[in-house]
Amino acid sequence: MKTRTSATNRNADSSRRRTAAERTSRPPAATPPAQPPLSPRVQTVVVEDDREGQRLDNFLAGRLKGAPKSLIYRICRTGEVRVNGGRAKPDQRLAAGDQVRIPPVRLAEKGEAGPPPGGQLNRIEAAIVHEDRDFLVIDKPAGIASHGGSGVSFGAIELLRAARPRDTLELAHRLDRDTSGILVLTRKRSALTALQAAIREGRVEKRYLALVEGALPTARLVVDAPLRKSVLQGGERMVRVDEEGKPSRSRFSEVERYAGASLVDVALETGRTHQIRVHAQHLGHPLAGDEKYGDRAFNKAMREFGLKRLFLHAARFEFAIGERSYGFSAPLAPELAAVIDALQAQRATPSGAR
Repeated sequence: MKTRTSATNRNADSSRRRTAAERTSRPPAATPPAQPPLSPRVQTVVVEDDREGQRLDNFLAGRLKGAPKSLIYRICRTGEVRVNGGRAKPDQRLAAGDQVRIPPVRLAEKGEAGPPPGGQLNRIEAAIVHEDRDFLVIDKPAGIASHGGSGVSFGAIELLRAARPRDTLELAHRLDRDTSGILVLTRKRSALTALQAAIREGRVEKRYLALVEGALPTARLVVDAPLRKSVLQGGERMVRVDEEGKPSRSRFSEVERYAGASLVDVALETGRTHQIRVHAQHLGHPLAGDEKYGDRAFNKAMREFGLKRLFLHAARFEFAIGERSYGFSAPLAPELAAVIDALQAQRATPSGAR
């Protein structure tokens, strides 16, 4: 009996040692990855009086700090965001008292960009041409979008918010990514609503410099052609002249004429997407460097004069709020001025001297 009891104890001790060894040799359980923080559950937010007229996407960006534009557009597109119980597009203007349903969202998605690179911040700060208590104005370089989204991590607004984290900055209007020149941002809600009202009522003067193919039929002309916007299957935006489009009006004035091209001043009476580019194409005098609406042979010819981008520059932006008038201007971007210098040099060169 004693022998059997001893053997049993030895077997039990051996089993315990094996179990302990197995526990020691097992790899530790994987720690679940940390999940990005969620915004509060479903929120229903009442639009305050000082948010009257604000775009829905900008309103959501203010409520969902750190949310990328792509996420905001997605939750609008899928109907998760509701205004007064109905679906709403990102560009819908809100009214005081509207009820906005905001779903819970992850504010840090996989692959989301981190802080903007220091070089980009330095570049955008160097572009500031004016700032006061109401406005911050930049001479936007070509290649920087007005805002992020559609594959662009940081637009001008995101970069400036990162550079000025204590400011409440909003875009008052937009410029295409390939267009350089004056871009106005506001620092106060009251300034934004006042300027946007001026834009809607046609009390803002926006003037551009563009290089077009050939010579205009007259030194001054008005293009009054409605524009219709469509989105192709790949997501690319295209605009065309269409009787069922939105009213669109541009005033073209010749500044200087060269061999095969003209520098023109364009004043916008409306602000449609790609308006100058499509109206110029409609005239039969497309913009130089325009890969979407331009002429391939003309673009090739202008590359010989050093043109490497769309020749379109927002040169001046004027408006008045109350008794105070504002006027912001930016000289032709250096890379475009160099093209003009080359065209002028060719014009001054006797025929056959080149």
